[in-house]
Amino acid sequence: MRAVLDPNVIVSAALSPGGSFGRLFRYWLEGACDLVVSPLLLDELQRALGYSKLRDRVPPNEAKELVELLYRAGLATDDPQSPPDIQSPDPGDDYLIALASISRAVLVSGNRDLLGLSGQIPVYSPAEFVALIEKSS
Repeated sequence: MRAVLDPNVIVSAALSPGGSFGRLFRYWLEGACDLVVSPLLLDELQRALGYSKLRDRVPPNEAKELVELLYRAGLATDDPQSPPDIQSPDPGDDYLIALASISRAVLVSGNRDLLGLSGQIPVYSPAEFVALIEKSS
């Protein structure tokens, strides 16, 4: 199963490795799913991890290692060149929808705008995606 993780999910996994976010990330490392990444997604993640409120909780060297791990071990693909058919109320999230669509992956997010599209696109909360992985194992 392929998934595109919203950068907020990856940040949450780094902040609380014991919760659903962290379990999802561990499942990826164990090979239970594949994570799709793109330059835009990794740039957004790197920018978020650089915010001063996060820098105290995720040191810069750990943030850099996390981004490098995703780059090396994720399924890297080019950024989508066109907008998705279904769009988010927040246009800044449209690239995630397009990335999931072109890579035939589900989208995993904690963002209410994206989760609100669940009847139109395959999008799951981290807890729902963890349950899906556990059910298919």
